[in-house]
Amino acid sequence: MNFPLHIQFRGMDHSDFIWNNIWDHAEKLDKFYKRIISCHVIVTAPHHHHRQGNIYHIQIRLHVAGGDIFVSTEHEKNAAHEDVYVAIRDAFGATRRQLEDFARKRRGQVKEKFSEII
Repeated sequence: MNFPLHIQFRGMDHSDFIWNNIWDHAEKLDKFYKRIISCHVIVTAPHHHHRQGNIYHIQIRLHVAGGDIFVSTEHEKNAAHEDVYVAIRDAFGATRRQLEDFARKRRGQVKEKFSEII
């Protein structure tokens, strides 16, 4: 990987399994887009006072040449995020989609909106 990856755990102990999972997702981003400068990931464990399952919160800040991309999973919106690995997968999926849009804009391949043409 050609950029520094910072992983922070909040409300939970450090986990090598989670750390390695995040590293794998970040490597895939690096293969897709080579102009990533840095990546900061925060994994927040839920408070343990919910009646429902505990939902993990993932934040990703990707610094790329020409801008920043920020993704944050929504608190308590997705019951699937009771599994930290699903929450990480979804957060990195959203990051990749934003990175794809960013790359298209940088290449000038963004289609104009119909309302802007008229």
